[in-house]
Amino acid sequence: MSLHVPAQAKKIALLIQHGFRLGVCTASLLGPAQVFAESISYVQAEQSLLKDSYTTQANQALQQSAQLQAEAVKGLGLPRVDLNVRAYAFHNEVDIPLDSFKSNLERTLSQGINDRINQENLPSNISDPLKQGLNQTIHSGIGLFPDSANVVLEDQVIRPTVSVLMPLYTGGLTSSAKEMADLKAQRSQLNSKQQQDTQRFELIQAYFNAQLQKQLLASSQSNFNAMQTHYGNALKLERQGFISKGQRMQFEVAKNNAERSVQNTAANLRSSLFQLNNLLQRSQITELSTPLFVNSSQNQNLNALLKSYPEQSALIQKMQMDTQLANANVKAQSAAKKPNLFAFGEYSLDEKQNWIVGVVARYNLFSGIDKNKNVQAAELQRYASQLLTERTKQEVENIIYTSYNELSAAQQSHQLLQQNVQAAQENLRIQTLSFKEDMGTATQVIDAQNSLNALKSEMALNAYKYVMSLATLLQSHGSIDQFQNYISQSNTSYIR
Repeated sequence: MSLHVPAQAKKIALLIQHGFRLGVCTASLLGPAQVFAESISYVQAEQSLLKDSYTTQANQALQQSAQLQAEAVKGLGLPRVDLNVRAYAFHNEVDIPLDSFKSNLERTLSQGINDRINQENLPSNISDPLKQGLNQTIHSGIGLFPDSANVVLEDQVIRPTVSVLMPLYTGGLTSSAKEMADLKAQRSQLNSKQQQDTQRFELIQAYFNAQLQKQLLASSQSNFNAMQTHYGNALKLERQGFISKGQRMQFEVAKNNAERSVQNTAANLRSSLFQLNNLLQRSQITELSTPLFVNSSQNQNLNALLKSYPEQSALIQKMQMDTQLANANVKAQSAAKKPNLFAFGEYSLDEKQNWIVGVVARYNLFSGIDKNKNVQAAELQRYASQLLTERTKQEVENIIYTSYNELSAAQQSHQLLQQNVQAAQENLRIQTLSFKEDMGTATQVIDAQNSLNALKSEMALNAYKYVMSLATLLQSHGSIDQFQNYISQSNTSYIR
């Protein structure tokens, strides 16, 4: 009946070793005095867990993050406007050839001089020597110029500009990016719901395990009290000579075994309460007001559960969302193969007010990445996601079917156990009277008492099995948030 006590003991030791706050909690759970004891119902525990747990806070942050990321990319496809400031200095040194410049200059000057002399109408014996002499002088003067010139340009510029870049066609890449961001935001919501369902299941397990340990302790304590009574009566009968010492010692052994059972179940209860307190971030919870229960009739229809779970299960919906994300990735990889078209413009904010506008078309011819293989890989990922979703559906259906049958079996067992408890109580009464009248043996009384105690413990274990089967069924179906409705049904039998 012990539920992982060694593992819990190791956890407690590790917490103490690392300095966690166990003082108050240990005092309230392990100490004899429970001055600040706190009682809590399952509904209150669920509300507290879903509101304050670390998992809830983490998922809220992740969900908000995904939503903000989706909102951040809504403007994709709109013009991008940038304010640019370029500050630069440059030095440029150039060698300029002057041969053609000198020839043109000499020709121009000579032509000008000749035209001027011709306008004077001088005799040829005067004009020709004059022209020849002046042309020779010009040629000599031009020859003084170098054949090339070294020009150095230097400047420092600060140029503010406003630039605009607007995608006109991206092959579907922009729409795919928006779609993937929206899908991730929706998937984050489904993930939060799945985590809440997981926390509910964990709480049901911890809360009703503590209730089970309380019932087992109560059963062990009742058995110990009864064995003490039997042992006390046996002592009296031994003194009066009605029974032998061996018969009295049989009762003593049974009493000691019952006391050992009380000690073990008490330790299990302390461990389960510690686990529950730790889960709820509390330290003083010792009383649980929601008992173990069994609903007398089945409220679920197996075929309806198997038919409706894909619309209810956050796990299945999340995996279907993964397939949609894989499909969006296929679109994005296909878009990378297509050309892009952008409009651009830039306006200078300095005194020159230069501007430029235009359109850019870009088509990648080679980048070292095989885009066709990227598309094939994305398609295979989508295919794999579809197959995994179908496989998960098979597993969920198996769990629903098994949990439903375990649920029904626990309901039937509860009815039979109730009848057996009544019969065991009557058998104990008969065996006790028979022993007192020296018509029965001590072994028969001890066996009858142990049988009654075992039936009470089995009834509590069966109720816990019912609760966990119900929780497993509802979680697999995706409706574990309805669990608390089953606690207060009119056809419910409580184990107190």
